[in-house]
Amino acid sequence: MKIENLKPFDGQHCETTATGTLLRQLGIELSEPMLFGLGEGLGFIFWSMKTMDFPFIGGRVKADLLTQNLAKNLNLELTVKETSSTQKAWDNVKQLLDNGKVVGLKLDCYHLEYFSKPFHFAGHYVAVYGYDHENAFLVDTKQQGGQVKTSLISLAKARAEKGPMSSKNLYFVLSKTNKNFELTTAIKTAIRNNANDYLNPPINNIGYKGILKTSNELFKWFDRSKNIETEFETCAMIMERAGTGGALFRNLYRDFLKESYELLQIDILKQAHKDFVDIANLWTQIADLFIKVSKTKDKKFIEQASEILKQLSIKEKKAMDKLVKI
Repeated sequence: MKIENLKPFDGQHCETTATGTLLRQLGIELSEPMLFGLGEGLGFIFWSMKTMDFPFIGGRVKADLLTQNLAKNLNLELTVKETSSTQKAWDNVKQLLDNGKVVGLKLDCYHLEYFSKPFHFAGHYVAVYGYDHENAFLVDTKQQGGQVKTSLISLAKARAEKGPMSSKNLYFVLSKTNKNFELTTAIKTAIRNNANDYLNPPINNIGYKGILKTSNELFKWFDRSKNIETEFETCAMIMERAGTGGALFRNLYRDFLKESYELLQIDILKQAHKDFVDIANLWTQIADLFIKVSKTKDKKFIEQASEILKQLSIKEKKAMDKLVKI
């Protein structure tokens, strides 16, 4: 059984790809940068724990929030359900599919059979649009193949996996309400909200304060690293290629600001777009330096990355100071 007339979203980031596919079923077609921006998606976090192999550097708001923000800003109804029962989790999704509804899933991509290099990440999103006796048919990012399939057994394992960022077999659907959205209003609201949250982090490892903290934490990471080659290479890959749209999501936000300026013709958006062109380039430089660290184990590249992070903390704060006034 497959839902007919599916229009899969062709995206680089997993949550915008999954949610974009659900939106297309509702007749809402927006670009990936627009979905990321309307989802108030830009953020930063540096997270390090003794139980982790190496620190996590993230460039977006925490898992689940992006789709929640999108639904709110587009006046849509978001229904999110969780259950600890693996059987009930599949039965509920199967019923929605049988009723012609594409469903979003949050899971650990480690168990998905089409991943060529499996790794544990329980904050991954896909859209499911069909099934047969053995397999589920999914929409994932373009890097992972777009329209793909995995066995029902592997899907059940992925949905039930425990660990950081995991949920209990979470699934979600979107529905229209009796209230339409005005795109220009939604854009301004989303930008203000995102900027305000970014500028007021609850702890010092989030937002521009987190970037500044990371500039110092890099040295600690380098000194205690058990596997410099793998750790810094993996972090660079996450920044540039693992569904971030490149430059730790800054490319997506840069393009969102450009698209928003073209629609609204507000000068602040034009200025901020130019800021994020520079900011995105600097994040790519960070990733390149991490690759050099992994290959040479030379601390001078850590020193260079640290100095760029200090610049980025200032530049991102200044850009968000402009956007919060839109």
